[in-house]
Amino acid sequence: MIQVTNMTGGYDARPIVNDVDFQVNRGEFFGVVGPNGSGKTTLFKLMSGILPLWRGEVMIDQKPLEHYGRKQLARKIATLPQIQQSFFSYNVFETVMMGRYAYQSGFLKQPAERDKEVVRNVLDQTGLTEMSSLPLNHLSGGEKQRAYLAQALAQEPDILLLDEPTNHLDFSYQKQLLDEMKQLSLSDQLTVVSIFHDLNTAGLYCDRMLLMDHGKVIRIGKPEDVIQKSLLEQVYHSSIAVHANPTISSPQMNLLPSYTSNETRTTVTPELVKVTEEKVTVSTRKPLKTFSSALIGGGFGWYRNFVNGHVDKSFACDAPDQFIKGKCQQWGLAEQDTLAMMTAAHLPDYAERFFRGDDVSILIVVTAGLGNAVDVVYGDKHVESTNPGTINTWIFVEGSLSEQAFIQGIVTAAEAKTKAISSCGIKGPLTNTGATGTSTDSMMIASTQTGKSLEYAGPITLLGSKIGRMTYEATKEAIERYLERMRLS
Repeated sequence: MIQVTNMTGGYDARPIVNDVDFQVNRGEFFGVVGPNGSGKTTLFKLMSGILPLWRGEVMIDQKPLEHYGRKQLARKIATLPQIQQSFFSYNVFETVMMGRYAYQSGFLKQPAERDKEVVRNVLDQTGLTEMSSLPLNHLSGGEKQRAYLAQALAQEPDILLLDEPTNHLDFSYQKQLLDEMKQLSLSDQLTVVSIFHDLNTAGLYCDRMLLMDHGKVIRIGKPEDVIQKSLLEQVYHSSIAVHANPTISSPQMNLLPSYTSNETRTTVTPELVKVTEEKVTVSTRKPLKTFSSALIGGGFGWYRNFVNGHVDKSFACDAPDQFIKGKCQQWGLAEQDTLAMMTAAHLPDYAERFFRGDDVSILIVVTAGLGNAVDVVYGDKHVESTNPGTINTWIFVEGSLSEQAFIQGIVTAAEAKTKAISSCGIKGPLTNTGATGTSTDSMMIASTQTGKSLEYAGPITLLGSKIGRMTYEATKEAIERYLERMRLS
């Protein structure tokens, strides 16, 4: 569809784009990214014929760009510059109708019924129908941008060149417009080539991306080939973290700030633990990064309130997450700041272990009851229920954990929990075999993400060995307290 070979050009005697080669396939959504001054906008001007090529060639459907007449090219390529100015007071409908210029003939260039139909359709697509009679200079910057995009779409082009199309748009209209462009590329084989400043947005929509720096191509490939930590840090000269999007298969990046805060960092101590008959809570001044199987806050997140709420052993509920949310509201705990579990264990029987080293501190809190003990090998013999989990494990770390360390820490703690249950001789009442836990146990690791970097948490690492021993001891102690209470009751 588009073949660019040895493209070189710029302004006056200064080259901006140097020996650039790439191709874009029909129906592809192709993103161009790079830091300010890398040559992205100049590349677009050379592709569309606004600037003359100094050297090289741009082919559209195997035909050199310069071989297209003005109207031919307008039917082939539509462009949306980053900034547009209007010196006349056209209304929105008239502005969009200008996109039909290449299809009109005759001296007066009057729009035909087909032109009006196309304009009405793109006004509807871009959410501008109700504004169609408004003068352009009465619109906000974002609304003007949508009007100019509608004008480009009215050309019914095969290729759409967009220079930061979501500039001035709030996120809802960004999504709406990019969804529309992506759908047109999929359904109508519209070829979309777009400049992006936001690499995360580009990664969500682009089939491939071209990364530029100093007028040259640094890399071309799928988003996962371009959005790479070492590559982006080299080009953008900033500290960057790259991680998987939690919802779809697309890498996401974020900048890492380098400023130094004067705030006292969060410390992990046993004094944080507050226990009543109703709940166990830990509250920290700053949010901690967490990984958990909690009812509220499951998966990765950042929270500063941690609650383990008590329910009766007969508790049954089809929506336990909604139940515990309601309890958190009663306790004055904001949902966005709170990670919550629940248990039928007698909360004052909790057990804890604390370790403070030179580089890391660890606090472990365990509540345990065994009313729904189960052997995981024979889980299929049990009826699925919403009974509350009775062994809940909290691990707080004053350190900076990698994502591997979070997951390895959970595995290490689970192994230690199972070892403690076995040491206490607990059996599943249904199968009379060694229990491995209860039917709905929960675990959590929360880290301050300050201090010593802790890459791993397997059982023979510094962090993992402490988690393993301390979880084992705390779980065993909590189980023994439970058994003693049952013996006396």
